Amino acid sequence: MTNEIDVIIIGAGVVGLAVAAEMSRANKNVFVFEKNRTFGLETSSRSSEVIHAGMYYPADSLKAKFCVQGNSLLYAFCEKYNIDHKRLGKLIVAADGSETKAVEKLYRQGLKNGIDGLQMLSGAEIKQLEPNVNAVAGLLSPSTGVIDSHGLLGAFYTLARENGAEFLFNAAVIGIEKRAGGYTVRLQDREGISSVTGAVVINAAGLYSDKVAHLAGIDVEKAGYKLHYCKGEYFSLNPKNRRLVNRLVYPVPEQAGLGTHVTLSLDGSMRLGPNTRYVDDIEYTVDEHSRMDFYRAACRYLPSIEIDDLAPDFSGIRPKLQAEGEGFRDFVIRDESDKGLPGLINLVGIESPGLTSSIAIAKYIAEIVAEILK
Repeated sequence: MTNEIDVIIIGAGVVGLAVAAEMSRANKNVFVFEKNRTFGLETSSRSSEVIHAGMYYPADSLKAKFCVQGNSLLYAFCEKYNIDHKRLGKLIVAADGSETKAVEKLYRQGLKNGIDGLQMLSGAEIKQLEPNVNAVAGLLSPSTGVIDSHGLLGAFYTLARENGAEFLFNAAVIGIEKRAGGYTVRLQDREGISSVTGAVVINAAGLYSDKVAHLAGIDVEKAGYKLHYCKGEYFSLNPKNRRLVNRLVYPVPEQAGLGTHVTLSLDGSMRLGPNTRYVDDIEYTVDEHSRMDFYRAACRYLPSIEIDDLAPDFSGIRPKLQAEGEGFRDFVIRDESDKGLPGLINLVGIESPGLTSSIAIAKYIAEIVAEILK
């Protein structure tokens, strides 16, 4: 392996892969290091697989900017590279009058964020669209959809490889040291410990991005980079419910998530989730005792389901910057020049809408890197 690299990317989740595809397209000497046996095994492949529209986030936030941009970029990418997806649309519903103001607020925020096609609907209008949904009001988002996230990951990986990017799996980063003109990155893989040097290091390590930032000498507590793991579980619905709804159905959002919603898979199957539970460790079991909580949450707006329709499915972990009970925190995406680390680009707290935002984030990172390497 060469010891002089233009761009080192740490992490091969959806954002790391998108950055690799974009950076390698610009003919940079790109290497990607991933501690797992292959790409996309953590947050990127354990989600609702939703292409979001972007109405949940403050207008001046990176989450709003990149989600709105990423929505159209992702649909265009899917069309170009034949990735399975469906522009199903989404309803965010007020199950009773106490939730109507929250839905109206999302509508106003969506307009402020520049989202096209949003419509406020009455309960009667919702019944016309979704006869099995009970709600007094709702917000229709036509540009929301679902995607084959594994197909997306594979497409980014293939493009990056075709453009000359190199990938090393089972390679954990154990040290990052500033040096003249770049960084020395220490790796541990099956063959032992080795070092490589690069001009730019992009930390796209997802659940471990705060730890990677710490390896570079950043005080993550002081910088506000400390991550909090938030687990989300999913329950599948009995196939008899396959045509119960025609689009995604969401409740009003919660403090740490978007609420237990109904997601349709590309094959038409349905699942409920995710819930939100802060945890200390990363593990992916699904607690069967959560079944009643899921049922109670969903039957408020989908009353025809029965508790026996629910079966444990899968879970994922979100890398959240906000601790339990805290308010909104934006993505951290920044070159750390002001910390004396020019050319170290940290991406921390890349949770939802990270998948939707992935191409937009990659283009933004490419602009930063172009300035560094010019």
